[in-house]
Parts: sequence; structure tokens; C-alpha cells
Amino acid sequence: MQSVGATAKVQTVSLFVDVQNVYYTTRSAFQRNFDYNAFWAKATAGRTVKHAYAYAIDRGDEKQRQFQNILRAIGFEVKLKPFIQRSDGSAKGDWDVGITIDMMTCAADSDVMVLVSGDGDFGLLVETLRTRHDCQVEVFGVETLTAVSLIHASSQYFPISSDLLL
Repeated sequence: MQSVGATAKVQTVSLFVDVQNVYYTTRSAFQRNFDYNAFWAKATAGRTVKHAYAYAIDRGDEKQRQFQNILRAIGFEVKLKPFIQRSDGSAKGDWDVGITIDMMTCAADSDVMVLVSGDGDFGLLVETLRTRHDCQVEVFGVETLTAVSLIHASSQYFPISSDLLL
């Protein structure tokens, strides 16, 4: 026998965390670290997690490996790129293209996409996901260090504040 009332469909959510961006912006703005457990709880409340990726740079040190294992224990798949030190002293190691590809791929089976980054380069991606793929895109970032274009492109913006910091 079927129930009389209609039940609401549980939203599916996919998480994409730009680890380097959130590390440096929270340290710069608050001198504190991002609370990945609190973020997970807030972003996934009442939702079914389809995908959860944390994008980081691998410098090969033990403390970093411990942090990556914590992320895995929370539920993230950790994607790593090697740290590249150029001969001129500059460094390379961003995940912009990888995050973009993953978000475009996951849009097909996720109702909500959640991006943790303040990087304005993602503004066009977020806008495209919303308008062409009909996805709700939530962005979490440090307000003073998040590109205005990214905030405006999002369906909903959540400024990182004390409830998401350690």
C-alpha cells in the first residue's frame, strides 16, 4: 500500500574543495584552519553525497599525509598533484582544470554542486553549471578573499566564518 502524502526527493550533492585556496585564505583572514568536519556536516545535511573531492598538492611530508588521511576518513577522495618548484623560484600546483573537469562530469548526477574556493577563475564554470546544466551551485569562501564574480555566479554563497574554523 502506498502512502497518501508525497515524499520530497532527497537532494544529491557533490563536494569540491580547493584545499590550497581554503588553507591560505583562512590563514590569511583568520589565522585559523578550515574545519572540514563542520563543513561536511553543513554542506551534506539532509542530502545524499554522490561525490566528494579534496584537491591538494603533494609535497611528500608526513604531516601532509596525516592531513590527507583525515580528509579520507571524513569521506573525501583526495586528489593529489606533485608540487613543482620552477628554476626561477616560482611554484606550480593548482587544480583549476581538474576541478573544472570533475564538476562538469558530476553535474549529470548531482542536484547540488558545492565548491570551496574563492578563486575567481571558477566564476565562468559556476555560471555554466547553473545556466546550461541546471545545477544549483553553492560556494563557500572567505568573504574578503572571494572574487565578487564567483559570489555573483553562485546559486548561494556561504562566507566562511567562525562556525567553519578550528
